[in-house]
Amino acid sequence: MPKTSARLLALLSLLQTRRDWPGALLADRLDVSPRTVRRDVDRLRELGYPITTFKGPDGGYRLDAGSELPPLLFDDEQAVALAIALRIATTSGAGIAEASARALNTVRQVMPARLRHRIDTLQVTAVERPEPQVGAGVLVTLSAAVHACEVLRFDYGSGDGPPRRAEPHHLVTWGGRWYLVAWDLDREDWRTFRADRLTPRTPAGPRFTPRELPGGTVAAFMAARFRGGDASGDWPCRGEVILDLPASVVSPFVRDGVVEELGPERCWLVLGSWSWRGLAASVGRFDADIEVVGPAELKDAFAQLARRYADAAQPVSPAG
Repeated sequence: MPKTSARLLALLSLLQTRRDWPGALLADRLDVSPRTVRRDVDRLRELGYPITTFKGPDGGYRLDAGSELPPLLFDDEQAVALAIALRIATTSGAGIAEASARALNTVRQVMPARLRHRIDTLQVTAVERPEPQVGAGVLVTLSAAVHACEVLRFDYGSGDGPPRRAEPHHLVTWGGRWYLVAWDLDREDWRTFRADRLTPRTPAGPRFTPRELPGGTVAAFMAARFRGGDASGDWPCRGEVILDLPASVVSPFVRDGVVEELGPERCWLVLGSWSWRGLAASVGRFDADIEVVGPAELKDAFAQLARRYADAAQPVSPAG
């Protein structure tokens, strides 16, 4: 029979792997008697683990959530995953960087050397740290409202004017910032609210039945909003050009466009943008001759940019 301390750790590990454990099965897995299992369960309860007993033909034990956080037991992969998640959390813009760093240090201190080496090789750097940070309490409140389908009342921006009312749908990160996707009850339209500019009010409003999000998915909806397009997620302006460049040269610099080879030194490019001038400028970054296939709005945009660039190239007159 293993020593009591080792047996308790083995018992705790088993209780964490599934919701219900029949007593007889636990005894068999630990190679002890059912009476020993009962005594070990009582010891774990004294240490703060909320273990309940359930009745029935296969009566046994269940590890429930308690009012306090007892010591936890992780296997190697779980410990590494937790450490990675905490390291990433320090750069998430969620206002929990300090708490995440302290939690990571706590986890790292109790790790065996082989696991510490694995997480120490992972370095995560926030190239553009979101400013200002969003308070963890705000994110928890927004997430709870989304989960409970409760109307959210909040001040937005400077807080002038009456509070806003919205049906929260998703809490998402986009471009390094946190956003609330919601149906604005006062404007009767879908809106995206920056979480760092939002101050929730209490109490929350009534429950609601979630509406169908345009675009089908929150990713498609956000892409459409930030492109300035419709719910389909497509660009509002899309044009076709022929470039005097090989397709292999153009393709690495086109994210969601279409490139087709027309010959060794020519390719057909379909690309989108939020405006026709923006699309013309995006195509113009390629150092090559351009033939505009269409539409006419794209030709006009090139002409407008040509005039601007020509004016910009004129010498500046000395001040009189």
